Amino acid sequence: MTRMTDSPLVSVVMPAYNVAWCIRQAVDSALAQSLRKIEVIVINDGSTDDTLQVLASYGDAIKVIDQANGGMSHARNAGIRAARGKYVAFLDADDWWLPEKLARQVALLDNRPELGFCSTAARVENPQGELLNLWHCRHAHGDMLETIIAENAAVAGGCSAVVVRRELFEKVGLFDETLRGFEDPDLWMRLAAVCLYACIDEPLAVILRREKSVSRNLDAMREAALRSMRKNRTLLPTHLRGSFWRNAMASVYTDYAKGAYRAGRIRAALADTLHALMLAPIGRGRLCLGLMRDIVLRREL
Repeated sequence: MTRMTDSPLVSVVMPAYNVAWCIRQAVDSALAQSLRKIEVIVINDGSTDDTLQVLASYGDAIKVIDQANGGMSHARNAGIRAARGKYVAFLDADDWWLPEKLARQVALLDNRPELGFCSTAARVENPQGELLNLWHCRHAHGDMLETIIAENAAVAGGCSAVVVRRELFEKVGLFDETLRGFEDPDLWMRLAAVCLYACIDEPLAVILRREKSVSRNLDAMREAALRSMRKNRTLLPTHLRGSFWRNAMASVYTDYAKGAYRAGRIRAALADTLHALMLAPIGRGRLCLGLMRDIVLRREL
């Protein structure tokens, strides 16, 4: 049965780069959704493995956009531009969904027009299918901008759990293609500035967590996070652009200080902790001093 309906309600956008080893589970989980009016758009982002051959096996059940490699945000944006649905759902090629996910989210959004985007809780698993943790809805509803600024992972489930009203992209723009590694929270901030958010606290998405080289991606992630936080400062009400924002920035610096420390980069870890202390000596002073102590004493973080 084809899922490429004439008038889809949800457009599923899935970027794909050298994911022949896992993408079938992701595509199958999208096609197995109980919500029938969907289109599945897979963006082959310059894969050099057998990804295209795997996608070809689905025939007209999915739409494939084949393009030169441009990165995750570039691929997602291509999918958004091609989307025809009222809602856009994102699914990474190494993640997958439970069958009721989209139906539950669409029902929520249909019943609450004040909501602009929503997510669900998620299971985080390793490649062996073992549960690492549950990513719960810590913040289930309401005005999320301040929360995401203060806690960048506040949107439960991350990108593979989110559904957005497509019309909102005209207001807030697409994924920022200049960022490498912080594109999701950056978009959530911009969405939260113009609409409300809700979360279904049931693990309807499964996120794969693989071991990666921390040091390889750390600098790009850090730069993207800091740049996003700086540019989105203006989204906050004026009274929150002072100490509140500096405390949030200090938290970003300490997060990456911990990452640098775990990667064996002691000087970088101390430098970021000092920067955090200078930004927010009152709000984050105790945290920074404790972190410096632990780094100097080579304690486990």
